[in-house]
Amino acid sequence: MNLVETLQAHRLLAIVRGKEPAAALRTVLTLAEEGIAVIEVSLTTADALTVIRQARAELGPDATVGAGTVRSAADAARAVDAGASYLVTPALVDGLEPFGIPVAMGALTPSEIEQALARGAAAIKLFPGSLGGPGYLRALRDPFPEVPFVPVGGVDAQAARDYLDRGAIAVGVGSPLVGDAADGGDLDQLRARAAVFRKVAAGEAP
Repeated sequence: MNLVETLQAHRLLAIVRGKEPAAALRTVLTLAEEGIAVIEVSLTTADALTVIRQARAELGPDATVGAGTVRSAADAARAVDAGASYLVTPALVDGLEPFGIPVAMGALTPSEIEQALARGAAAIKLFPGSLGGPGYLRALRDPFPEVPFVPVGGVDAQAARDYLDRGAIAVGVGSPLVGDAADGGDLDQLRARAAVFRKVAAGEAP
């Protein structure tokens, strides 16, 4: 898969992490039903690898379901074995190139961005985005005009709109979208939040 093209097309990366594997799986499937096409299951989720494996089985081989919070090559190996179609790291991680799937690598500073690109990152997870906000992303666009940035961390609907307006190819959204659904919370509320973020990704006001 081409991760950058997929993110550019959908402009939204949903981040699922939770304490209940069955609830996390229901969350992934509900998000997919609601038109959220790019979904990351954090490896901090209880039984995350089973959630990824079952989600891919339910949604089919073309589903864009990835593994997040990948902190080592060993994490990556387990995620790939479970069927993850891409990897997301919170920081610079060595040894991911041999797995042959796209990586959105975590970085914050210009030096870290350069190091992530040197490690073969397909996209830069700008994390934690809340430290600099949309204004920081705008400043980074001058020296890194071609770098595909995906801000993550503290991204609510308004921040998502601001990041997209300032050149992010997509935004990564966790709790403002998922809420407590992956811990067993209300799926109707998840659907309502998904509708709000779909509007933002489509360029409409949140």
